[in-house]
Amino acid sequence: MAGVMKTPGVYIIEKNAFPNSVVEVATAVPAFIGYTQKAENKGNTLINKPWRITSMAEFHQYYGFGPTADVVRFSLTQVGPPTDKQKDATAKRKVANDAKKASDDAAAALAKAPTDEALKTAEANAKTASDNTETAAKAAEDAAKKEADDAATEDAKKKAAEAAKASKERDEADSLAERDAELLRVNGVGYKLAQVKGFYLLYYSLLHFFQNGGGPCYIVSVGSYDKSEGKHIDPDLLAKGIKELEKEQEPTMVVVPEAVLLSKDNCTAVQQAALMHCGDVMKNRVALLDVWKGYEPRSNMPDCIAGFRDALGTNFLNFGVSYYPWVNTTIVQDNDLSYVNIDKDSQDALIQCIKDEFASSGLKPAKVKEMSDEVDKIKTLDAASTDPKVQSNIALLAKTLATVSPFFNSIMLEMKKRLNVLPPAAAMAGVYTMVDNSRGVWKAPANVSLNSVVSPTVPISAEQQEDLNVTPQGKSINAIRAFIGEGTLVWGARTLDGNSLDWRYVNVRRTMIMLEESIRLAAKAMVFEPNTANTWVTMKSMIGNFLTGIWKRGGLAGSSTEDAFSVHVGLGETMTPEDILEGILRVTVLVALVRPAEFIEITFQQQMQKS
Repeated sequence: MAGVMKTPGVYIIEKNAFPNSVVEVATAVPAFIGYTQKAENKGNTLINKPWRITSMAEFHQYYGFGPTADVVRFSLTQVGPPTDKQKDATAKRKVANDAKKASDDAAAALAKAPTDEALKTAEANAKTASDNTETAAKAAEDAAKKEADDAATEDAKKKAAEAAKASKERDEADSLAERDAELLRVNGVGYKLAQVKGFYLLYYSLLHFFQNGGGPCYIVSVGSYDKSEGKHIDPDLLAKGIKELEKEQEPTMVVVPEAVLLSKDNCTAVQQAALMHCGDVMKNRVALLDVWKGYEPRSNMPDCIAGFRDALGTNFLNFGVSYYPWVNTTIVQDNDLSYVNIDKDSQDALIQCIKDEFASSGLKPAKVKEMSDEVDKIKTLDAASTDPKVQSNIALLAKTLATVSPFFNSIMLEMKKRLNVLPPAAAMAGVYTMVDNSRGVWKAPANVSLNSVVSPTVPISAEQQEDLNVTPQGKSINAIRAFIGEGTLVWGARTLDGNSLDWRYVNVRRTMIMLEESIRLAAKAMVFEPNTANTWVTMKSMIGNFLTGIWKRGGLAGSSTEDAFSVHVGLGETMTPEDILEGILRVTVLVALVRPAEFIEITFQQQMQKS
């Protein structure tokens, strides 16, 4: 109303005709936690600081690129070389054989001795040779016995170690590079390729996220790449990165790709921290969890799915989603790898293998020498140099090797194949974003193909999926399956709380989060307003208008708004006089959420002929 009127004139009064509106919050903003090449913005560190980006170009600006050749290294070793004890035993056998030959020669000389002097000399030589033979034979026997004992001991130790490893359910994660490792062969000799450092997944996972429809997201860098051998993933740092997200309200998903590089127990601890963060602390986001060793078939013991379910516990499962198996991708390309990814200790073996390949190729000696000299540049070119000319020569040499050496090509192909095996959570975050933008958060993110995926690492049949999807404990795990003519599809849309009729489906959980957050933020405008009928009507109208819009877009089920939702607020309806005295305004919102048609049954029956 106007102020006190004392001066004659015209006074304007404006009245609001409409209530405040509810704005739908973002539904697909994942937060990725892990290791990056760098983490800085204009000289200021971004370590453990959630930072919003919208593209890979922004990621490169603030966090650098993926693991370079000096970070990701593989070793190349010949399979089955003789041990030092075996070499020692072989040498002593040679001494024994030589001594026996000398003894035989002395005996022959003794038989042919023509004079007494010669006879004495021959007898002395024969005795010496006999003594040497006995000594050498005993040494050879002892060495052989020691070799056998050592072999038995080593075998016993090996079996004991294997038993201990099995009893721990392979608690320490094997190198991801060792999965399904096949020997590489040249001239009949087998070589084993193994990754020795550079175990990082965040960069590749983020590429996979954007290639599957990803958009704005948050990055929490917990550290930079370590160039020393082994895995350098710290579970405490990952857990701290999750905690840092408490400062941000926008993220709706939490993804920690590198948790699977930890031991089983540490991986579980990080994933439980993510579930607690989503379901207990924030309650406005879901955790996308990867199955530890999810690249293995369930026939491998122990069963990776059973271990995942047993370890995860029962808390906040409706805020967690998991997918199995991992996927073979095309993220890492040929130009991302070269001979520089072979560690220095293995470069001699690589050079020798390629030279042996040339020698057996039937080329002219002059050509073999020319090509061998070119291969020797592997050791002479400084891979650490930043000189563009040196880097150009390295690239040219790698291209030359790829042209002339099938063995080199097989190494590059195997490295690329292993680095391209990725856990699926990041790609699924991209799928969620794409489905939310095109269909809405209420559409189940399933029956959708995955981009940049060649195949699942494990083929899954309909029968095998039964236990993944429906289990007595309710911990449903969504399958990623390959279908002929359709590609690799996401074939499941359940949360880990599969026995709950309220929160069984991913889209139901995420839709409710969206509704709750949108209405909560809009209702803040009503805080400290008079707790009277006018405020109640405004609140009811505001929420009703928002839900009507969601219903019209297909987000709520029902032929009318009365069937789709209802909003209740008021004295005697949701509040008592005591509530009003205590300053409490209670609103109850009932919604009919859309659930997916997970099982479609079509009944066929014959009928009588009618004409």
